[in-house]
Amino acid sequence: MENVLIFGHKNPDTDTIMSAIAMTNLENKKGKNAKACRLGNINKETKYALEHFNQEEPELIEGVEDGQQVVLVDHNEFGQSVDGIENAKIIRVVDHHKIGDFKTSEPIYYTAMPVGCTATIIYGMFEQEKIEIEPKIAGLMLSAIISDTLLFKSPTCTDLDIEVGHKLAEIANVDINAYGLEMLKAGTDLSDFSPAELINIDSKPYTTNGIKYQVAQVNTASIEDVLKGKTEIENAMEDFIKENNEDLFVLLITDILENNSQIIVVGNRKDIAEKAFEVNLEDNMAFLPGVVSRKKQVVPVIDKNI
Repeated sequence: MENVLIFGHKNPDTDTIMSAIAMTNLENKKGKNAKACRLGNINKETKYALEHFNQEEPELIEGVEDGQQVVLVDHNEFGQSVDGIENAKIIRVVDHHKIGDFKTSEPIYYTAMPVGCTATIIYGMFEQEKIEIEPKIAGLMLSAIISDTLLFKSPTCTDLDIEVGHKLAEIANVDINAYGLEMLKAGTDLSDFSPAELINIDSKPYTTNGIKYQVAQVNTASIEDVLKGKTEIENAMEDFIKENNEDLFVLLITDILENNSQIIVVGNRKDIAEKAFEVNLEDNMAFLPGVVSRKKQVVPVIDKNI
C-alpha cells in the first residue's frame, strides 16, 4: 500500500504539527498507510507540547516526488506548501483558512470550516468515524487549539473550539488554563534566535492582485524586549524581501498576556499597511491594540487594501 504523507505549512506552528499527527493517527486507524511530516523546524511552543505528551517530532521533508499521495492540513496555498506540491497527488485537505491558489486535476475530499483551529475540525472527523481519541492524541490536539486561539482569547476562536477544547482536556486529563499558559509561555522565549530566524518562526507568504507580501508573527510576554533588536530585525526583513522579490513584509509582535500587537513594516508598499490598519507608521512601526490574529485581523485587511 502506497504511503500517504500528511503535513501542514512551511514554518510550522503548533496546529500544523499536531494536526498532521492527529490526522495521521486517524487515517492509520482507518487502515491507511499514512505518515506525519513537517516542512521546517519545530518551534519552542510546539516542542514543549510534544515533550509534555511524549510524542516524537514528525519527519522533516523538503520536497515530494511527482505523483506522491499527500494530505494537506492547516493550509491549502501552494506557496506555503512543500516543494513539488504542484505535481503531487493531493487526496484530501483539512483546513481553516481562506482558499487561495488551490487547484487539483481530480476531485478530492476537502474539509474546511471557519473555526479557530484545524484540530477542531479533525476532532469532528474522529467523531464521524466513531474512532476513539487516545489521551496523548487528545493532548496534542488540545495544544493546537490553545495555540491557535491564544487560550480562547483570539477573535478567531469559536464556541466549537471552546467546546472541543474542553472535551479534549477531559480525555487528556489536563487542566486547560494551567497547561495552556505554560505552553504559551514556552513559545515566548526568543533569546537564542537570530533576527533571520526570528522572522521565520511563523511566517507566511501571500499574493494578492500581483502584490507579493509576507506576514510573520512572534508571540512574547514583552514587546519591549523584542524591540531591543529592532534594527537587526528590520535588516533581516529587508534582506528577506530582496531575496524573495516581495513588495511588503509585516512582522506582528504579539503580547499574549495583554492581547495587543506591535507591527514592524518594511518594503516598497508600506502604504498598503498604513491604509489597512489606518495608522501612520513611525520609524516603520505602529501599535495595534486588540490585534492578535494574522488570519482574521491582518491578512484580510491587507488584501482589501491592495
